[in-house]
Formats: sequence, C-alpha cells, structure tokens
Amino acid sequence: MLAVRLSEETEARLERLATRTGRTKSYYAREAIEHYIDQMEEMFWAQEAVAHWEASDKHTISATELDALLES
Repeated sequence: MLAVRLSEETEARLERLATRTGRTKSYYAREAIEHYIDQMEEMFWAQEAVAHWEASDKHTISATELDALLES
C-alpha cells in the first residue's frame, strides 16, 4: 500500500479525469507511476551503459567515419 500527497491542483485534475473517463483515481496514479518507472529504469540503464563504455578501451567513431570505412 502506498499513500501519496498531491497538490490540490493535481488532485483536482486527477479527479476530473477519473470522473470524465469512468476510471478510478487509483487507476491513473498506478498507470502514471508504472510509466514513470519504465522511463527511469531505461534512463538509468542507458547512463550505466554509457559509463561502462566510457570506462572501456573501446573506440567510438562517428557515422560519417563509419560510412567512409564501409566505402573503402
């Protein structure tokens, strides 16, 4: 169970959305949190991947350089 305090404005917007669509406020809160978690997990995964790459001895080239190599 999770309790979340929202600003009055956000609470009102959530209430209007729930009323207008026939869904519950909990439904929209759950959807928003799940979407946000997906985005945050992807962002942190990408940051870790970049950090791992930067710490390696691998070399990065631009797309232009790659095109030139492939044309050779």
